[in-house]
Amino acid sequence: MAEFDAERFEDKYANYFTELQRAYKNAFETMNERYDSELIHAIDQQILNESEPFYDEETGAFSVELPPNPTERLTAIVVDDEKLTETLERYVAEIESQLYRVFDLEPPGEE
Repeated sequence: MAEFDAERFEDKYANYFTELQRAYKNAFETMNERYDSELIHAIDQQILNESEPFYDEETGAFSVELPPNPTERLTAIVVDDEKLTETLERYVAEIESQLYRVFDLEPPGEE
Protein backbone atom coordinates (compact mmCIF):
# COMPACT_ATOMS: atom_id res chain seq x y z
CA MET A 1 0.00 0.00 0.00
CA ALA A 2 1.24 3.47 -0.86
CA GLU A 3 1.85 5.92 1.94
CA PHE A 4 -1.14 8.18 2.59
CA ASP A 5 -0.90 11.67 1.09
CA ALA A 6 -3.64 14.16 1.97
CA GLU A 7 -3.20 16.06 -1.29
CA ARG A 8 -3.56 12.87 -3.32
CA PHE A 9 -6.73 12.09 -1.36
CA GLU A 10 -8.40 15.03 -3.08
CA ASP A 11 -8.51 12.78 -6.17
CA LYS A 12 -9.26 9.77 -4.02
CA TYR A 13 -10.95 7.60 -6.63
CA ALA A 14 -7.93 7.82 -8.94
CA ASN A 15 -5.31 7.45 -6.22
CA TYR A 16 -6.90 5.36 -3.45
CA PHE A 17 -9.80 3.46 -4.98
CA THR A 18 -8.63 0.05 -3.73
CA GLU A 19 -8.12 1.35 -0.20
CA LEU A 20 -11.55 3.00 -0.17
CA GLN A 21 -13.18 -0.21 -1.36
CA ARG A 22 -11.40 -2.14 1.38
CA ALA A 23 -12.48 0.30 4.10
CA TYR A 24 -16.13 0.21 3.01
CA LYS A 25 -16.04 -3.59 2.66
CA ASN A 26 -14.49 -4.03 6.10
CA ALA A 27 -17.12 -1.73 7.60
CA PHE A 28 -19.90 -3.65 5.85
CA GLU A 29 -18.62 -6.97 7.16
CA THR A 30 -18.27 -5.65 10.71
CA MET A 31 -21.76 -4.13 10.69
CA ASN A 32 -23.29 -7.19 9.03
CA GLU A 33 -21.95 -9.40 11.84
CA ARG A 34 -23.36 -7.18 14.61
CA TYR A 35 -26.66 -5.84 13.28
CA ASP A 36 -29.65 -6.95 11.24
CA SER A 37 -28.09 -8.01 7.94
CA GLU A 38 -31.17 -6.98 5.94
CA LEU A 39 -30.97 -3.45 7.37
CA ILE A 40 -27.19 -3.23 6.82
CA HIS A 41 -27.52 -4.39 3.22
CA ALA A 42 -30.30 -1.84 2.57
CA ILE A 43 -28.26 1.00 4.10
CA ASP A 44 -25.24 -0.05 2.06
CA GLN A 45 -27.16 -0.19 -1.22
CA GLN A 46 -29.55 2.75 -0.83
CA ILE A 47 -27.69 5.31 1.29
CA LEU A 48 -23.98 4.62 1.42
CA ASN A 49 -23.73 3.94 -2.30
CA GLU A 50 -23.76 7.72 -2.76
CA SER A 51 -21.73 8.67 0.29
CA GLU A 52 -18.45 10.53 -0.06
CA PRO A 53 -15.40 10.11 2.19
CA PHE A 54 -13.32 13.20 2.95
CA TYR A 55 -10.07 13.90 4.76
CA ASP A 56 -9.47 17.19 6.58
CA GLU A 57 -5.76 17.86 6.47
CA GLU A 58 -5.93 20.48 9.24
CA THR A 59 -7.57 18.20 11.78
CA GLY A 60 -6.36 14.86 10.44
CA ALA A 61 -9.93 13.61 10.47
CA PHE A 62 -11.81 11.43 8.04
CA SER A 63 -15.51 12.03 7.59
CA VAL A 64 -18.23 10.51 5.45
CA GLU A 65 -20.75 12.82 3.84
CA LEU A 66 -24.13 11.22 3.25
CA PRO A 67 -26.44 12.09 0.37
CA PRO A 68 -29.29 14.53 1.09
CA ASN A 69 -32.17 13.11 3.15
CA PRO A 70 -30.49 9.75 3.74
CA THR A 71 -33.26 8.19 5.80
CA GLU A 72 -35.82 8.96 3.09
CA ARG A 73 -33.75 6.98 0.59
CA LEU A 74 -34.30 3.69 2.39
CA THR A 75 -37.21 1.91 0.73
CA ALA A 76 -36.04 -1.72 0.64
CA ILE A 77 -37.22 -2.49 4.17
CA VAL A 78 -39.46 -1.06 6.84
CA VAL A 79 -37.61 0.18 9.92
CA ASP A 80 -38.42 2.83 12.50
CA ASP A 81 -36.58 6.13 12.13
CA GLU A 82 -34.78 5.89 15.46
CA LYS A 83 -33.31 2.46 14.70
CA LEU A 84 -32.33 3.54 11.20
CA THR A 85 -30.68 6.75 12.41
CA GLU A 86 -28.75 4.97 15.19
CA THR A 87 -27.61 2.18 12.87
CA LEU A 88 -26.61 4.61 10.12
CA GLU A 89 -24.60 6.73 12.58
CA ARG A 90 -22.82 3.60 13.83
CA TYR A 91 -22.16 2.45 10.25
CA VAL A 92 -20.65 5.83 9.28
CA ALA A 93 -18.46 5.73 12.40
CA GLU A 94 -17.31 2.25 11.41
CA ILE A 95 -16.41 3.41 7.89
CA GLU A 96 -14.41 6.30 9.34
CA SER A 97 -12.66 3.91 11.72
CA GLN A 98 -11.83 1.57 8.85
CA LEU A 99 -10.40 4.46 6.81
CA TYR A 100 -7.88 5.10 9.60
CA ARG A 101 -6.99 1.40 9.72
CA VAL A 102 -6.64 0.98 5.97
CA PHE A 103 -4.43 4.05 5.67
CA ASP A 104 -2.54 3.16 8.87
CA LEU A 105 -3.31 6.54 10.49
CA GLU A 106 -4.17 7.43 14.06
CA PRO A 107 -7.53 9.18 14.61
CA PRO A 108 -7.14 12.74 15.96
CA GLY A 109 -6.69 12.77 19.72
CA GLU A 110 -5.43 9.18 19.91
CA GLU A 111 -1.79 9.75 19.10
